[in-house]
Amino acid sequence: MAFERMGRQPVDYMPVRYGTSKLLFRGPQRVLNKDYVACLGGTETYGKFIERPYPDLLERQLGVTCVNFGWANAGVDAFLMDDGLVDLARGARAVILQLPCAMNLSNPFYRVHPRRNDRFLQATDRMRRLFPEVDFTEFHFTRHMMAQLNQIAPERFSVLREGLQETWVERMEQLLARLERPVVLLWFAGHKPGRGDGPADIANDPAFVSRSMLNAIGARAARVVEVVISRAARDQGTRGMRFAPMEEAVAADLPGPLAHAEASKALLPTLTEVLSK
Repeated sequence: MAFERMGRQPVDYMPVRYGTSKLLFRGPQRVLNKDYVACLGGTETYGKFIERPYPDLLERQLGVTCVNFGWANAGVDAFLMDDGLVDLARGARAVILQLPCAMNLSNPFYRVHPRRNDRFLQATDRMRRLFPEVDFTEFHFTRHMMAQLNQIAPERFSVLREGLQETWVERMEQLLARLERPVVLLWFAGHKPGRGDGPADIANDPAFVSRSMLNAIGARAARVVEVVISRAARDQGTRGMRFAPMEEAVAADLPGPLAHAEASKALLPTLTEVLSK
């Protein structure tokens, strides 16, 4: 087939489980009885459509096993509520934690699925009072809901967004405290941290995460590494990515191989320093 001749067969992620974690991670299976770095994060860390995501590239440069604990669309709840994963991270010499967005977490306004954090489950009474005209049974995903609510009532939406941001900081501080290891926070996006309140912040991850939020939790981490994907990497589009024919639009919104190379290059000196202590 022409699709196969182009070398664009979907990636075999070889899914594996570790310890008592309820999540299914990207393989191949790694041995965890020696020094390793735990890489926690979302779709980007998992390396959707990427043959060698940044944990793999970093491992080659660092000379230390970097275990990919990425989980597609993960919010902070997926990690914080999984005791098995927390135990795995505690067994590492250091942890890389890709910053998740602030909409994919249960909060005073709504609940999300405990593992698929992008799945909206139920609005609370507080949310229904804030948006009494909205039928929340129509929503299945958080991002779609955020976009619709912002269109309906931008001023009331700001109340919701600020509540999510406050919850995110609290939940991230809890996670950092539980990990009990040097944590390198990773900002991996196509833009710098800003105010977290612009129209584009709904579509661009980590959604709603502002510079002030990053500073607040950064004080509790060993280091913060900011990777703003270069124009050259963005211009590559889906070049070098592997996906099924119907997945091209999704792949176009995710970092490609050059962006992952930029992330691993930025992380290398920081991890080298952290592991030397």
